[in-house]
Amino acid sequence: MNLEHEVDENRRSIRSDGYQMSIGEVANLYRDGEIIIRPEFQRLFRWTIEQQSRLVESILLDIPLPTIFVAQREDGVWEVVDGLQRLSTILQFMGELRDAGTGELHEPSQLVKTKYLPSLEGATYSGPNPIPASLRIGFKRARLDFRILLKESDEAVKYEVFDRLNSGGTPTSPQEVRTAQLLMANPEFYGWLDSLRKFESFEECVPLTERQLAEQYDLELVVRFLVFRNSTESELRSFADVDGFLTDKILGFAVNRDFPMTSEEVSFKDLFRVLNTVGPEIFRRFDRVRGKASGAFSVSAFEGITLGVAAHINDWLALEAGKRDEELRKRIPLLWLDTDFTRNSGAGVRATQRISRMGAIGARIFAL
Repeated sequence: MNLEHEVDENRRSIRSDGYQMSIGEVANLYRDGEIIIRPEFQRLFRWTIEQQSRLVESILLDIPLPTIFVAQREDGVWEVVDGLQRLSTILQFMGELRDAGTGELHEPSQLVKTKYLPSLEGATYSGPNPIPASLRIGFKRARLDFRILLKESDEAVKYEVFDRLNSGGTPTSPQEVRTAQLLMANPEFYGWLDSLRKFESFEECVPLTERQLAEQYDLELVVRFLVFRNSTESELRSFADVDGFLTDKILGFAVNRDFPMTSEEVSFKDLFRVLNTVGPEIFRRFDRVRGKASGAFSVSAFEGITLGVAAHINDWLALEAGKRDEELRKRIPLLWLDTDFTRNSGAGVRATQRISRMGAIGARIFAL
């Protein structure tokens, strides 16, 4: 297939239309349930009051805003794909934003001063210290640009659009983008993943920094384990980009009704109960000179140990806790001293090379 055919083929999977709408019309659609802002997104991506005030300033000064992307569902309702922050800010300022769980209105925004409009300090839409009526009318009449992904589009398009729009210059981690895509695909599946990362034995084995936690790296580690455990050797050798591979595979699990969540959860919890007999040092770099773990968290060790022990989980579960701790502490240095492990991990090693080998290396070293 040549380039022209590839372009034609993929264009057919994307059907979109452009539309302009006033803020007042958007508020009416939201009030009537005809445009949906996922509540989980509101918790994940929250603008500061300074950012919210700057958006209101832009609208009042008629500064053009980026296009808002929505996906049209089969029932005609629009689901926000990109533009959550802007729409949430506008609706909360107007006193229209509701908690999707309780239906209660959020507290209307009280703005702070901005570069060009210092008098916005303390301003509200219609509460105490309201903006003048003329500005309120102008605000409602201001128009927003929408790009609608029509219901005829391929279902995967909205995930791809979100990924493209949020992976460029924004300081969003790959897992934060992946989380949003999971919430669009299957909120219940995301909730299940979130419960795994909150499993106490997992948390205790994975001592991450505040920044790593803020960027949801703990959730990414859960995703890594599930994806690599449920991928073929051929898949692990052939992907082009690890973040894209993780996203495609976990989204596939999310929409697959036959994905064995119950058995995967049992295996995950059994694994980390075993590993937690060693505790937070288990995935740290091993200092060969000092003969103990003393370095930072190692993703290579995480992959090798989790996949290796999981391959023999029943044997490890059969050991008494004291013997289990003793055996793990004996095997971990063997991992770091293993020629195959050192050759396929560390700086300069491609992800496809490392990941495709870690399962086999771990299974060999952690076999009882």
